[in-house]
Amino acid sequence: MPHGGGAAYVNDDPDGGGMTETTERAGLRLTQQAHGGGCACKIPPGELETIVAGLVAPDPSAYANELVIGLDDGDDAAVVRIEGGRAVVATADFFTPVVDDPYDWGRIAATNALSDVYAVGGEPVVAVNLLGWPRETLSMDLAREVLRGGLDVARAAGCHVAGGHSVDDPEPKYGMAVTGLADPERLLRIDAGRAGTPISLTKPLGVGVLNTRHKATGEVFAQAVEVMTTLNRDASRAALAAGARCATDVTGFGLLGHLYKLARASGVTAVVDAAAVPYLEGARQAVRDGFVSGGTRRNLDWVRPHLEPGGLGEEDLLLLADAQTSGGLLVAGEVPGAPVVGRLVPRETAVVRLA
Repeated sequence: MPHGGGAAYVNDDPDGGGMTETTERAGLRLTQQAHGGGCACKIPPGELETIVAGLVAPDPSAYANELVIGLDDGDDAAVVRIEGGRAVVATADFFTPVVDDPYDWGRIAATNALSDVYAVGGEPVVAVNLLGWPRETLSMDLAREVLRGGLDVARAAGCHVAGGHSVDDPEPKYGMAVTGLADPERLLRIDAGRAGTPISLTKPLGVGVLNTRHKATGEVFAQAVEVMTTLNRDASRAALAAGARCATDVTGFGLLGHLYKLARASGVTAVVDAAAVPYLEGARQAVRDGFVSGGTRRNLDWVRPHLEPGGLGEEDLLLLADAQTSGGLLVAGEVPGAPVVGRLVPRETAVVRLA
């Protein structure tokens, strides 16, 4: 199926002999095949922290010199020091459809998975596919298009794709497990923020509410797809070149959620200049029209006890908590070409303060 057609296929032949009906004609869309979409379908951050609490090695000190980044603060990827002054970066990320076009979904999911490597200052080397597919409901030709999208993004990133794993799943899911390399002395860590440092954001917000609108109405937002398929490679390299040592990417927990985690881990307060935060065209209207995911509302509920809202209304708070898919990097430091959206200050009563 050519890219950009927006059609998907269902198998209405009980013997699996052929794909005779498009989802457009059947009234089916990829985003309707799952209860959630993209990073908005993540387990809520508060629940996740409870689940992983205490899941460390029996004697963490035995691995202190090898495991450079682990579970402590919820960084974007694991980093293990190896011989030769290098480190291995490992991560995995997958989710349900965020758009109806299968090729674009594959590109978005792969870009998002690769982002975790860039978020810690690494370079991806090899990836394997993770695919869950309702094989009796959706055509395998459609799955091929998803995989093709992922492969094209990985090739653009200079990352090999070597097989993967698939399961028969009631809901379609796709992503990648990615392995990369990094300099262990030049990492971007979530706990390395220092007071007096500016905060930069390398992509605009708003893909979450636009994706929610897309899921509900079928409207296509090219500006959201463009953002979600833009690699964070150049932003990561620019951050390292500028001397940054602290960063994370903005995905399912929203700007507020990820900034809260960064400031909490670093022992500082993050002050956000709300007027400086960039948004995609149509994002604010989508909030006003009620296209807000449950994940976004849970993000805001999680951060609210640690937040000083500074008089901002609910619309602005929801946009700042919007569950992003394949968002940009949030960097403690100035990144050329990226807007400065706030600063880190010594710890106050609130961990995040809006101005």
